[in-house]
Amino acid sequence: MSSKRLFLKTPPVRLFFMAALPGAAGMLASMLYSIIDGVLVGNLLGMTAFAAISLGLPFIIINFSLADLIGVGSSVPIALYLGQKKDEQANNIFTCSCLMIVGAGIIIGAALFVFAPSLLALLGAEGELARLAADYVRVYALFSPVTTIVFALDNYLRISGKIRLSMWLNIIMSVSIAVLEFVFLYVFRWGLWSAAFAACLSMTAAAVSALYPFMCGRLQLRFVCPHFNLPMIRQIFACGTPSFLNNIAGRITAVALNVGLLRFGGEAAVAVYGILVYFGDIVQSLLYGIYDSLQPAIGYNWGAGRRDRVLVLSWCCLGAGAFLSLVAVAVTFLFPRQLTALFSDNDSAMFVSMAILALKLYGISYLVRWFSFFVLGFMTAVGHVWAASAISLASALVFPLLLLALLWPLELFGLWLNFSGSALLTFILSIILLCHFNKKVNLI
Repeated sequence: MSSKRLFLKTPPVRLFFMAALPGAAGMLASMLYSIIDGVLVGNLLGMTAFAAISLGLPFIIINFSLADLIGVGSSVPIALYLGQKKDEQANNIFTCSCLMIVGAGIIIGAALFVFAPSLLALLGAEGELARLAADYVRVYALFSPVTTIVFALDNYLRISGKIRLSMWLNIIMSVSIAVLEFVFLYVFRWGLWSAAFAACLSMTAAAVSALYPFMCGRLQLRFVCPHFNLPMIRQIFACGTPSFLNNIAGRITAVALNVGLLRFGGEAAVAVYGILVYFGDIVQSLLYGIYDSLQPAIGYNWGAGRRDRVLVLSWCCLGAGAFLSLVAVAVTFLFPRQLTALFSDNDSAMFVSMAILALKLYGISYLVRWFSFFVLGFMTAVGHVWAASAISLASALVFPLLLLALLWPLELFGLWLNFSGSALLTFILSIILLCHFNKKVNLI
């Protein structure tokens, strides 16, 4: 199905399910891989290895964040240009963005490989914990030029109307990561580095597979002779800034939280934080799977002037996000002990009670967090960059660091309470920005 027929001719509610279900399914596969990754590392390699992933993961995500900046930043104008029937501009942005992502992957990956031990030492990591985390980060750094483009290509496939192909690539990639990681850790008995190696091998294969339809010229988006210009680069960076700020700021906050966790709770507290990260990734993957999969449709219809369709798609997104978040809250309150046991073999009473309290306080945040995710995705899709950037920066950096300082005297309890407090403040900010936007465009 062509982009025009899919995004403009399909009834909005049907379009929502056509985009959201494959998007959620693809992210569900990632969710299952995330669970398997945590279970394998936590149970086969122990708490130190599990904590090492928590320490190294912020730097890995920072590595991917620049590629995400370019990928998301290019997807927004590409969808808008296609909706306006400006295919030439869309194809040029697509081509230039792919080249920029590969170049950034080479530079950032090299820097991360060289400085990983020093960065981890700054956090206070030492001994076996520092060595495992550095090895884990360096594997991702080596594969950076190839793997960082995979998520951008996922966006480009959806924009081109290949929603099911995007879904299947995500599913196959996630399953292959889980299988390879099991073989490397359980059968070959390799160390923590092999978990990263399994992920990078599978992501490389997915990137090559995703590139193939574009290389063959079978899609509406196609590679052309690139023409770089400053306005185009500014547009890409402007539209990608909200996602970039969310990734970078979130990792800076994670680093700051890890410092506090090491101080007040040691390795056990870092491991508990790892459980929160894994659970959060599961829920947020489903939410982003829905919202991200609808961004091309919303952007295309916004560019084509079909605001009636944009409104229906938005209401569908809001309803789905609210339902998933309520389920997440229920899980953290009904099954905190089971979630703790799933990701860690540490059954000491102190560790379990710490994890249960942290999970419940974290789970409360989803009563309001889903709404901020939607507003961020919507503002990004329609090119309202400053509002989306404000939400990203506030939710991932400003509010968490503010509350980190204010709640520091409460020690660990204050760190766990940080998540819900930040989510509530971001919810209020999102309502204000959405109301301001609605006054300007009269969407509702």
